[in-house]
Amino acid sequence: MTNSIETRLSELDITLPDAPAPAANYVPFVQVGQTLYVSGQISADENGLITGKLGAELDVEAGAAAARRCALSLLAQVKAACGGDLGKLKRVVKLTGFVNSTPEFTDQPKVVNGASDLLAEVCGDAGRHARSAVSAGSLPMGVSVEIEGIFEIDA
Repeated sequence: MTNSIETRLSELDITLPDAPAPAANYVPFVQVGQTLYVSGQISADENGLITGKLGAELDVEAGAAAARRCALSLLAQVKAACGGDLGKLKRVVKLTGFVNSTPEFTDQPKVVNGASDLLAEVCGDAGRHARSAVSAGSLPMGVSVEIEGIFEIDA
């Protein structure tokens, strides 16, 4: 990809957050050849952590917005891994989304669509990916969503 991702972000009036620092003893990403593994990014915005349980305090729309924020953090990590050049991102390969939800809540895929939709909107066909969306009884610091990603980049 060229810098079309940066152009598309600008067209959509989206500013990426700074790549978040790890919250524990791990690295934010690992590159093996042209594959970039990005650690789970938790739901946070400019006001701080997005917390709450889906099916209790939050509805699907709020969960999808939280997942969208996770996707922005994933892109921020990819940018950091690529030395600030999002043009090196070739493809979003796979996302795994964890949704902090009640046992009765079954709309995890609709929540994680917030991330999937953003990546497709920003990256076009290269943003379409394989995916898992699963329930979690709780997530770190009570966040609503955590998403990890696998990306193909120019090495």
